[in-house]
Amino acid sequence: MPHINELDGTDARILLALIQDPRQTVVAMAAHLGLSRNTVQARMVSLEKRHAFLPFDHRINASTLGYPLSAFISIHVQQQKLSALATSLAAIPEVVEAHGLSGRADLLIRVVSTGAEDLFRINGKILACDGVERTETSLAMQELVPFRMTPLLERDLKK
Repeated sequence: MPHINELDGTDARILLALIQDPRQTVVAMAAHLGLSRNTVQARMVSLEKRHAFLPFDHRINASTLGYPLSAFISIHVQQQKLSALATSLAAIPEVVEAHGLSGRADLLIRVVSTGAEDLFRINGKILACDGVERTETSLAMQELVPFRMTPLLERDLKK
């Protein structure tokens, strides 16, 4: 039985068209895909309601904002303080992502900084958060596979 949020081929084609040209109009996309404007518009509304689209800030490059250095910080936490810790981490502007993990570390966060000294300052702010036991910082040296969805959408179209 398909999951309620599962996309069909038309949804996948619309998403691929948006990846190719995110600024195109619904009318242009409909013409390109051979669909009616109403179909594309209805599908776009449905995709929006199903949270298929991430916030726009995912598309902004931190380097252009003056934060060329990215790092991943593994955090070991006191589990009972995890909820409050998430709030504290969200209050640090340079924390751009945080994920709860299974395995050795409890959290993996991605931070951006202006350089090594700034990263040291940010790491200090994280260590000062109630519930943080220790951190391990790894600099992002090179993005080898950028965030992408195209291969998944294309694979699903071939099914």
